[in-house]
Parts: sequence; structure tokens; C-alpha cells
Amino acid sequence: MKHYILAKWNEKVTDKAALLPPITALFRTAGTIPGVHGAQVYPCCIDRENRYDVMIVLDMDKDALSAWDASPLHHQWKDEYGALLEKKAIFDHE
Repeated sequence: MKHYILAKWNEKVTDKAALLPPITALFRTAGTIPGVHGAQVYPCCIDRENRYDVMIVLDMDKDALSAWDASPLHHQWKDEYGALLEKKAIFDHE
């Protein structure tokens, strides 16, 4: 399945582009989680108030969602970037 994370940065983020390399590097390790096959990070190409800023797409087995939730990578993502989020949306599909 595909697990989508859409994130919109809050006013604390003044350089959205500067966040992309470390986030991409972080998610490059997603394939080490059992059942997770990899991840891609996509920045939004339109800078408007009503747009999310980044989309992260994880390719994983459906039953790997709990392994993802418990993974150090997921906790690092939340710990390092959670305070920078205005909002996020999660969507899964097969």
C-alpha cells in the first residue's frame, strides 16, 4: 500500500527548501523497517496559503503500518518536525 503524509509548515518555518534535504535523508532509511519498501519526498511546486508544503509517500505492506508507527524513524520525524507543522493529513490506499 501507499501511506501518504501531507504536511503544511507553520510560521516558524521561514525557509521551506532548507528542510527538504534533512527530511529526504531521514526518509531514505525507511526501507530498513520490516515491511516498508521505501519512501519518496515531494515538495509542493506552488507556494500558496491553501497548499500543503511537502508530501511523503511510503511504500509498504499493509500489515507493516504498526511497525512504521513504532519505528525510530517515525518517532524522529514526529520529534524533530512535529513542532513545525501547522497541519498534516494522512491517507492510505492499496
